[in-house]
Amino acid sequence: MTNRRVSFSRPTRFASLALAVLIAATAFLAVETQAQQQPERRRTLFDVLFGTRQPEYVPPRDVRRPIREPRPRKKTGGSITTIDTRTPTSRAVPAAPPPPAKLDNAKKVLVIGDFVAGGLGEGLKSAFEDAPGVVIETRANGSSGLVRQDYYDWTGELPGLISEIRPSVVVIQIGANDRQQLVTSTGKLDFRTDAWFAAYASRVTALAEVATNAKVPLIWVGLPAFRPQNMTADALRLNTLYRTSVEKLSGEFVDVWDGFVDQDGRFIVTGSDINGQPVRLRGNDGIGFTAPGKRKLAFYVEKSVRRLLGDMSSPDLVRLDATNLPALIDLPPVESKGIVSTPPIDLFDPALDGADELLGGAPLPATSTKTPRDMLVRNGALPDPPAGRVDYVQRPVTTTATP
Repeated sequence: MTNRRVSFSRPTRFASLALAVLIAATAFLAVETQAQQQPERRRTLFDVLFGTRQPEYVPPRDVRRPIREPRPRKKTGGSITTIDTRTPTSRAVPAAPPPPAKLDNAKKVLVIGDFVAGGLGEGLKSAFEDAPGVVIETRANGSSGLVRQDYYDWTGELPGLISEIRPSVVVIQIGANDRQQLVTSTGKLDFRTDAWFAAYASRVTALAEVATNAKVPLIWVGLPAFRPQNMTADALRLNTLYRTSVEKLSGEFVDVWDGFVDQDGRFIVTGSDINGQPVRLRGNDGIGFTAPGKRKLAFYVEKSVRRLLGDMSSPDLVRLDATNLPALIDLPPVESKGIVSTPPIDLFDPALDGADELLGGAPLPATSTKTPRDMLVRNGALPDPPAGRVDYVQRPVTTTATP
């Protein structure tokens, strides 16, 4: 037998290879389609206890989460700025309503003194911002005091301020700049000497008398604690002098010391505000005040001012005039014809409900049945209890034997 070698041409080889690739691709697509159409196997108790080994299902590429497109960008001055096209979810906070306008006849509070009084005036203005019947007038000079009258003389300036402003209350806080030598007509007096305190007390009395002589209520506010220890010790001594001098003239002394020290009496920078929240009360130098500190300083004075001004310090004060009076309602005249007067009726009158006598007034109807009470009164014994009651006892039946 002769072996013959069969040879194929080059085009025939390429055709056979292409046919084999086509058959393999068709078989692969059929298997993948069948796997996708096969329903997911239900989980058994074994899978719940020990976990399932079923491979995680991966969705086809056409149903996967679409890729987020980049946001449009705007080129401005060499830098690229991203424009956010999303809808904002946060709502804008509405602006606070403006404070009410002050009344024409509002009561005025005059605040005078040094830089501490300036902070006190700002705090009082914030405290009475919503009160239309109170106006705070602050006339403070930060570097002034009662020692350097050549720089600013409060005793000579206060009468003019009272005549100009016509306040209902005068508030004075001064003394933070007075820790220095005092010059009098007899000479110079050194600070912390008895002669200095005596001369200084006379000036405090002279300034307080300006307000009391004008028949204006006086509130003298004491000094707070400061960071320098020697300044704090001097403030304590001056507060005692202020209290003694002002109370002799029937003025009111307000002590603010406890609001700016801790429980041990030491100076604090951070403390609680008027709402009890921890805030910074003093400046970096330990002398000035922050906004919460000024408001807390005014908190001690606010109570006294409200007591002196009465209802004018209320935020709900409303003055009726021709612009805000309610409209009057015209009622028709009362018809005087056909009025039937009804005499008063006694609630205990039997005729109120159509009866002739009160309930229980008629005698009880007579009955032939005797009650247990009647049997007990007449016979001395109660009737036998009914059968089934707890005190029912069945009596034995006696029989008589016949001969």
